[in-house]
Amino acid sequence: MNHRIVLISMLLLSFLYAESQGVAASSEYIKELTSNWKGDRFDDGRPKVSDALLNRLKRIQIEEAWGYLRSKGYHNQYEGSWEIIHPESVMTGRVVTAQYMPLRPDYQQLVKVKGGKESRDTIGGSNSWPIEMLRPGDVYVADGYGRIIDGTLIGSNLGNAIYTNSKNGVIFDGGVRDLAGLLEIEGFNGWFRGEDPSYLQHEMLTSINTPIRIGRATVLPGDVVLANRHGTIFIPSHLVDKLVISSEVVGLRDQFGFQRLREKKYTPGQIDTKWTDAIDADFMNWLKNYPDSKLPMTRKELNDYFGSKK
Repeated sequence: MNHRIVLISMLLLSFLYAESQGVAASSEYIKELTSNWKGDRFDDGRPKVSDALLNRLKRIQIEEAWGYLRSKGYHNQYEGSWEIIHPESVMTGRVVTAQYMPLRPDYQQLVKVKGGKESRDTIGGSNSWPIEMLRPGDVYVADGYGRIIDGTLIGSNLGNAIYTNSKNGVIFDGGVRDLAGLLEIEGFNGWFRGEDPSYLQHEMLTSINTPIRIGRATVLPGDVVLANRHGTIFIPSHLVDKLVISSEVVGLRDQFGFQRLREKKYTPGQIDTKWTDAIDADFMNWLKNYPDSKLPMTRKELNDYFGSKK
């Protein structure tokens, strides 16, 4: 009898769990995924990393961001080998994720039913659903499992909609179509695997704002992405502020080292290894005389950074 009660209870719990799963992740689930973030959040649960930090992140080198994340145990946050709409530009933003899979009719029907319960448009293509959720400063990041032919997740129509909602762009492990039209959207940018004239076929959206894989990177909703001609790096939201200032200090150290090498005050061997106490003291004195107007951070942030290192 007890066995039967336990079994019925498990079945009921499984049913309730299945019923609670929608196409888009709940805010509670996103908060669990990003529990290390202690700041403000959007209504959907994603961390609200500030626009000021996103702007500062644009000046950070991929290698500096990668090195910082590796030092914190995050070894799988970079992906490269992209085609880029405007390779001369840099894009940063808060990630909205989408998962696409090869089409399976019974699963696709369930997704449509779930989407209908979430008041989504079930007449048009479901690839518009993540776009409708974008806010200014978001980046639409989609796992299209590298498919290009019949895997074109957007063309110029959806590209315009994406830019209207986010004032940003996309990162697609998949294809795009109508690249000529996408090139004409001022301010829009995209990292993608290839272009093809085909429409999206035999492929379906399965989830929004759940963990996805982009190449060799694991991406969570609410991550912050830095994308430039050298690749894309996905940064956990709770590490963005420390990564930015740490990388900015690395940039200042590089400036100091280059200047001292040109002055022939130190040898390359002295600069390209752990600095002596005398070089460290020289660097700190150099920083004191650095114009505040040219610092990438405020003087207080810089002093606080070094104060925390003592």
